[in-house]
Amino acid sequence: MGSFVVEPLIRRCESEDLANLLQIENQSYTHPWTEQQFRHELQTPHSRVDLLLIDEQIAGYICYWLLVGEMHILNIATAPAYRRTGVAHRLLTHAFIRAQQAQVAEAYLEVRKNNFGAIALYHAFGFIDGDIRRGYYSDGEDALLMHCPLSPVRGEV
Repeated sequence: MGSFVVEPLIRRCESEDLANLLQIENQSYTHPWTEQQFRHELQTPHSRVDLLLIDEQIAGYICYWLLVGEMHILNIATAPAYRRTGVAHRLLTHAFIRAQQAQVAEAYLEVRKNNFGAIALYHAFGFIDGDIRRGYYSDGEDALLMHCPLSPVRGEV
């Protein structure tokens, strides 16, 4: 009998998931979001926090807004054990499909100017470099504003 591979599942984050999500957040960023910030996003109607689960474990998450014809990607992270396995790519694909279904015309995000791995991933999705936001992050680091035009589609995720 061959090995059985469970297909990853993407679902909305619930309050019960926050402890595990915060562990990934703290392992991923030198200036991580707080539990309060994530709770605020869970309660905001235009905000989505979606998890990618592999074997019932949170492998990564994405937080984004769908608002007034735009998608704003606020936060994305992959658990250390799942890095370089396509988790972030799957999460971005999922968010793009949701945005296109909502007739969103443009996606935006800010990324640390020196986060070359993330910038390369965003370029692969069609994001275009925009302005530099000087001192954008709490530690004073600059952010690169990126945007990506989207083509609306119909269907379900």
